[in-house]
Amino acid sequence: MQPAPDAGPVRMAAPPPVPAPTGGERRTAGRERLRVVALGGGHGLAAALTAWRRLAGELTAVVTVADDGGSSGRIRREMPVLPPGDLRMALAALAGEEPRTQEMARLLQHRFGGSGVLAGHPVGNLMLTGLTEMHGGDSVRALGVLEHLLGAQGRVLPMAEVPLDLVATVDSTDPDDPQDTRRIRGQVAIASTPGRVREIRVSPADPPVPASVLQAIAAADVISLGPGSWYTSVLPHLLVPRLRRALAESGARVVVVLNLEPQAGETDGFSPEEHLRVLLAHCEGVSLHTVIADAAAVVDRRGLLSAVQGCGAELVLAPVAAPDGAPRHDPSRLAAALASVVGAR
Repeated sequence: MQPAPDAGPVRMAAPPPVPAPTGGERRTAGRERLRVVALGGGHGLAAALTAWRRLAGELTAVVTVADDGGSSGRIRREMPVLPPGDLRMALAALAGEEPRTQEMARLLQHRFGGSGVLAGHPVGNLMLTGLTEMHGGDSVRALGVLEHLLGAQGRVLPMAEVPLDLVATVDSTDPDDPQDTRRIRGQVAIASTPGRVREIRVSPADPPVPASVLQAIAAADVISLGPGSWYTSVLPHLLVPRLRRALAESGARVVVVLNLEPQAGETDGFSPEEHLRVLLAHCEGVSLHTVIADAAAVVDRRGLLSAVQGCGAELVLAPVAAPDGAPRHDPSRLAAALASVVGAR
């Protein structure tokens, strides 16, 4: 039986005991002390941050740096800097609530119109690029300046100190040679190439990670993955050896928020349990503790429950989608589901 649209979280069966991660027992904290690290990129990470900022006493976004399309792609081809787009979106999601900081957030998100050289560039991408250049290529310092200007309720950090490229092995769509595969390079190309992604990796394979990222993960009470573009925003964090090692050694509760629907060109035909299985295939030592899915988006509850219990985690079904039926997470609903998991008040 489907729960009513506004029903609270439903926990599906008692999961088996979860072994303590390598770093020790999982930590818990009240809202004023809850330290959360949210991993991802794009609109999915922005949705997670908008929810987490209502619960966390200390919030850190660790953002993918593999975007090679649009304004970010143009900038990274012309300048030796990280692609700024996903970093900008995370900053805007954490902006303070004062009128002046909200105005600054709107400025960051504003895209230039017209047909000139600036057309399509968000102001924030150019500001972050300029600040990075001013500070000798130090992206973390540049982000700190914008955090101050925005009165940000949290911190934004890049997942790596250098721009990354994604390299995917994609199944053939040729009916005469279904076993053939293609190697596709670049986030935009992967998302727009037909065929199921079989494998994905990052280049360089072992990029440097900011020390502040590793410190935030080590100190976290909760680490969240998703929602977002599964292969290009969520999984990349698990492909960086230093990041994955830090996650495996963390004593934090790891919470996964599943997408509401498959993403065209990337996870076509994926069920919620298939999303989870792909994630687990890339975890390599990282323990998952809670999986949150929208109650109305799960067709095969038994199949998803089996996949979740298979990794020793708890499944939480909750109405986290927007009430208007749009395929996006509602911040208030998602925050309520997250609060039920971490015990924040």
